[in-house]
This record gives sequence, C-alpha cells and structure tokens, in this order.
Amino acid sequence: MHALAQTIDHYCPTNRHLAGLVVVLVGSLFCLWLDTSLDTWTAGRVVGLSSLTLAILLGMILGNTVYPSVADHLSVGVGFAKGQILRLAIMFYGFKLTLTQVSGVGMPAVMTDALVLTSTFLLTYWIGTRWLKVDRQTTLLIGSGASICGAAAVIASEPVIKAEVHKVTIAVATVVVFGTVAMILYPLLHHLGWLQPWLSTEQYGIYIGSTIHEVAQVVVAGNAISTDVGNTAVVTKMIRVMMLAPFLLILSFALTKNKSDYTDHTKQPSIVNRLKAVQVPWFAFIFIAIVLLHTWVPMSASFERGMVMLDDVLLTMAMFALGLTTHLSAIKQAGIKPLILGAIIFVWLIVGGGSINILVSLMYSRF
Repeated sequence: MHALAQTIDHYCPTNRHLAGLVVVLVGSLFCLWLDTSLDTWTAGRVVGLSSLTLAILLGMILGNTVYPSVADHLSVGVGFAKGQILRLAIMFYGFKLTLTQVSGVGMPAVMTDALVLTSTFLLTYWIGTRWLKVDRQTTLLIGSGASICGAAAVIASEPVIKAEVHKVTIAVATVVVFGTVAMILYPLLHHLGWLQPWLSTEQYGIYIGSTIHEVAQVVVAGNAISTDVGNTAVVTKMIRVMMLAPFLLILSFALTKNKSDYTDHTKQPSIVNRLKAVQVPWFAFIFIAIVLLHTWVPMSASFERGMVMLDDVLLTMAMFALGLTTHLSAIKQAGIKPLILGAIIFVWLIVGGGSINILVSLMYSRF
C-alpha cells in the first residue's frame, strides 16, 4: 500500500511543476488546433502530418531559441510532461481500441501484423548495430517506431530503453519522414497495380495497416484508395498498436541480457535472474486493462470522445516537451546514418512487408 501511495503521489504535480506544465499545455493545444485547421484549410490533404509531428517541430524551434533562457523556471514541469504525462498518455491510448476490432478482420491481420512487427524490428536492429554502426539506443527506438505505431511507440519505448532525449527525437524524425512518404506513395503504388494480382481489396487494406508507420498516415493512405480499404487498414493498424504492451515486456527482458545489469560479472545471468531484473513497463499493462475495459464495459459516446480527446492532449504535451528539450547540436552529431537506416527499413516495409502479406493470404486461401 505504501508503494502504491508513493506511485500515485509521483503522478500528482506540485507547484514546482505548474509553470512548465502550463507552457507545455498551451503549446500542445495550439498544435492540436493547428492540425485541425490545416486539415480544414487544405481539404484534408495534409491530415497525415498529425498534431504529434507539429508538437515536436514547434517544440524544437522554441527549444533551440527561446526555451534555454527560461529553462531554469520551466524544466521541472517539462520533465514531468516527458515522464509521467507520457505514461498516462500510453495508458489512455486504450480508449481508442477494442478487441472487437480484432475479430472484424480475423487471424490473417493478426498474423501479418505479428510477422511484420517481428521481422522489421529484428532487421532494424541487425542493420543498425552490425552494418551501419548506429548506437544501440537509437537503433532500438527506430525499430520500435517502424515496427509498431510510429512516434507513439518511440516515446513508449523510451522509459524501457532509457534513451537520451536527442536520440528519441532522431527516431521520431525518421518514422515521421518515411511514414509521410508512405502516406503519399501507397495510393500511387495501388494505382500502378502494385501487389494487386496477389492481394484482394481487403488484403490490400491489411497490407497498408501492417506496414505504414503512423495511425493518421494509415487513415490517409487507405481512404485515398477506397473506404473499404481504409477501414480494413485502420483496424489492422490498431491490432499492431495492441501489440505494443507485450513488445515492451519482451524488450525489457531482452535488455537485461547485458552483464552490466548485474553485480555478479563472472557469468552470464540465468533466466531466473534476468526475469527478476526485468523493469516491468506497468503502464503498458494498464493500457491492456483499459482496452479490455473499453471492450466489455458499456460507455457513453460522450465519455469515449472525452477520453480520446484527453489522450490526444496528453500525447501532444509529451511530444511538445520532448521537442523543447532537444538540442539540434546533438542531432547533428548523430549524422546521416539513422536516416539511412530509416530509409532501408522503409523499403523493407514496402517490399518485405508486401511479401509477408502475400504469403499469409496464400496460406489462408488454402484453408
């Protein structure tokens, strides 16, 4: 009970957090308004940009100009937004999902998502660390974003990986850049007949949902082809998002393999010791609990809209705070290698992800 009380207290802001939280909240609300306004002004042509992208961009601009002069007064609240508010946002993301969505597209979508996620993450890690020599934390973050759900997966993985701020920003930048390109490219590829001899309309929606980075980008790419493709793509993407929690647990377990995590350096840690050392991403399990709650407990439409809106604000606040604390000099030092890694994985998602979709569809067509 004492530990629970300490945890709850840890998530209650104090007067020291107030100034920084107000600035982050105002910035996030502006980005949400700008995202909606851009959608209206351009008749929906740039909706895939998302408020998260706008928040980190605006945050970086301010973080490298105005923010350093007032950082002493705001840093505590900004840090609270990057930490506690981020975790709350991941938990509340469950109000956007239900298990009913999974049954709507069936096992082919689930299997495709699992295979694309696993292959993409492992390929990213191998190419990034072995070939391009990108640092381990940046590689893990890029792999998380590309294989699951873009920026949201990157910032959800950060507490497990314990990455530096500028590395999180680099990873977010790669998934935003190539996810935006995918949003434009996939409808063009469909128009040119890419994969159409092997994939039906519904299967093409699964292809889009299992290989494009961000949820907003999936919405745009799918609906640019047809409403049916768009609906299937979004549900498939949401199944990918549901895989975030088990992914974080497995990632935490894998990271304990390093001997430096233990006091006894004489031998490789046993499975039992590694399990004890796992830093359980408890917020991910609350996320799953909320998904189950959202599935089985009747909720009014107004309550659901309110929770979705709250989650959008919290996620945007976390991204804005991340941008404020990102220094361009640190990103410059990272060089072009993370961008090359992102480009290689982008090609893999189109070609390799397409091959996985074809194989799964052929397998299920025989049953």
